[in-house]
Formats: sequence, structure tokens, C-alpha cells
Amino acid sequence: MLYQRTIAKKISITGIGIHSGKKVTLTLNPAPADFGIQFKRTDFLNAEVLVANALTVGATENNTTLGEGENAVHTVEHLLAVLYGLGINNVYAEINGPEVPIMDGSGASFVFILKETGISSLNRSKKFLVVLEPVKVEVGDKWAIIEPADKLIIDSTIVFTHPQIKNQHKVFEFSCESFIEDIGRARTFGMLRDVDTLKRRGLIKGGSLDNAIVLDDYKVMNPEGLRFQDEFVRHKILDTIGDISLIGHEVAAKITTYKSGHNLHNLLCRKLLGTESAYEIVSASSLQKEAVQAFELPLALAPSFH
Repeated sequence: MLYQRTIAKKISITGIGIHSGKKVTLTLNPAPADFGIQFKRTDFLNAEVLVANALTVGATENNTTLGEGENAVHTVEHLLAVLYGLGINNVYAEINGPEVPIMDGSGASFVFILKETGISSLNRSKKFLVVLEPVKVEVGDKWAIIEPADKLIIDSTIVFTHPQIKNQHKVFEFSCESFIEDIGRARTFGMLRDVDTLKRRGLIKGGSLDNAIVLDDYKVMNPEGLRFQDEFVRHKILDTIGDISLIGHEVAAKITTYKSGHNLHNLLCRKLLGTESAYEIVSASSLQKEAVQAFELPLALAPSFH
């Protein structure tokens, strides 16, 4: 049996938002089975709880935002990717500002914090969304398709004119261990020439070399260089996992993307969930062994049971 998971205890994380530039404290609380991932703004009265679901997504420009207007939580994708990557299904997140802390621009800090916090198994089976037929979305020359597979596979292609990126392609077969090692550490990135334009649009006010890969017209400006030669496409896969987690269940499917972004990921989720014949929700106990084994955690992260 593959059980649902939550965190072992309450933990608070303080950092800045990459877009808002505001200092914020995020508090993650254990939650019961079938609770899902829920966010609540604590910096103003009577804020409604935001369920992390593809249908509650508002803006998708340069990040994924839950909710709209004042009651919104921006840049949730890296945290959501790590929760999915560690098989954590149930968390109540309280946040006293508009945006999840960016940390180092990857999911590595969240992995470390959750490792120290501990992971607990709950007495309820995980549920998987199993894709039965292909669903595709297209916007201009960008596209994404989700189709049947025994476990989660992401086939990602990115295309940039920058000489340090060019065309990058990676196929990632999901497991908790490979997520931690190969995807979770990949940082977000941006071009120096776009900084002024983005800031005028109210974005990347908190961006720096400490929380993003920054490229001038020719090279990576970060003194430490890249963590992986193909860190850019690995980060795209991190974003994809975070956005696809908003389906609300573990996923058994192959997702192929070409020049995708948060908007395309959300369109894919919405179209899939709106196509009843394209999927079914099943208990983990009815799945093939391969899909279940993907959620085995390394010994250092093995969950306690309660």
C-alpha cells in the first residue's frame, strides 16, 4: 500500500519573493488525509483559503499564481514541485505576504527544510490520476500533450537564441530520488537585457544572482556557474511538475512539452480535467508496481507512520 503523506511538524520559512521583492514568512503545517495542499494569507483579515488546484490558478505570467486580486499567492510552483517530488499530499500553508519565498531559485532549500522537518505517512491510500487518452494544447508554436503511460514521464524541449541555452531537450522519468538529485536543484533563469522591462511590469523586484541564473548576451553571470550543463531545461521540468501537481493527485502519464510555460501547463491541466473520458482516478493499490515504486523515498527521508 502506498499511503498519503504530510509533514511531521510545523515549520516556518522566511525569505523574499522574487517578483514582489517583499520579505515573507511561510508556515507549513501538517494536515490530515485528503486535505490536499491549501494556502491562506494571514496578512489581512478574513482571507479565503486557496486550494492548490488547476482551476484556482489566476495569473500565469512568469509564475503560477493561486487566486486573484488581493487574495492571491504568487510563485507557488517550486514549493508545489518539491511537495510532489517528495510525495507529500497534505499541507496547510499560511503565508503573511503575496508570494512564496524564492529561496535560491530552485527547490533545493525546500527539500532540505522538509528533510529536517520530517515526513509522515497517513492511514489513507494515495490516489493517482491515470491518463486514458491523449490531450493536447497549443498556443502559437508552443504546445504540450499528456498521454497514457505507466508512471510520470516528462519530455521537455526548450528553445532560446542565447548561446548558453540554444535548444535543450531532456526526458525525465519521475521518482522521488531522481527528483531530489536531478531536478530539485535546478534554478530559475532570466536575461539581463529583460530586467528593466520586467521590473516596469512589476516583476522580478527581488531577483538577484543569489536566487536566479542571470545571463548577459553571451554568458552566465553567476560566479559559481551552472549546477548542471542543461540546468535550464531541468528547471523547466521542475516548473512542469509544480504546475501539473495542481491536477490534485499523483499522475501516471507522459507529458511532452515544446517551448512551454506556466500558462500552457495550466491550459493542459484544465483541458484534461474537462475531458472526462481522458482520465480516471484510481487507488494506488490498483496500479502497476512501477508507478508505486517511483514514490519510494531515500532512507534519510523515509516517512514515519501515524
